[in-house]
Amino acid sequence: LLLRPVEPADLPAHRRLWTDPEVRRHLGGPLRAEAVGMRERGCVGLPGLLSVVGRRQQAVLGSVFVEPGARDGRTEVSYQLLPEHWGRGHAREALAAVLARVPAGVPGTEPVAVTQEANARSRRLLEALGAEPAEWFVEWGEPQVLYRLGPRS
Repeated sequence: LLLRPVEPADLPAHRRLWTDPEVRRHLGGPLRAEAVGMRERGCVGLPGLLSVVGRRQQAVLGSVFVEPGARDGRTEVSYQLLPEHWGRGHAREALAAVLARVPAGVPGTEPVAVTQEANARSRRLLEALGAEPAEWFVEWGEPQVLYRLGPRS
């Protein structure tokens, strides 16, 4: 995989990420047209937002967003893949690559990820990467789990 800043040609794939009912199932549902328009205007080159691109097919498979300080001073890592790319190890590869770039032991960079308690696929992925559940809470009307992505070598 290649992880790179979002380019204008990536917008159709990102629009799908924001509007696909399966992708958005545990993210509050598809975004409304006005929210999609706002995201489209602001996502190209947005610091921390990366397109996940398949090297062979040069197609956008999904996205990873790294937001320093987003969760009580911790770096939040979020990710989405288009459904046709699920179950192939792409999310694991993308997250491992991003986590390797987040400095370990630097205040304000402790990486965390949040997922709905009901999102079993995402929880399995985070746990396979060595993440540990650290907090449970309700956000957006649904039970959530915050995972600490912990120290890396």
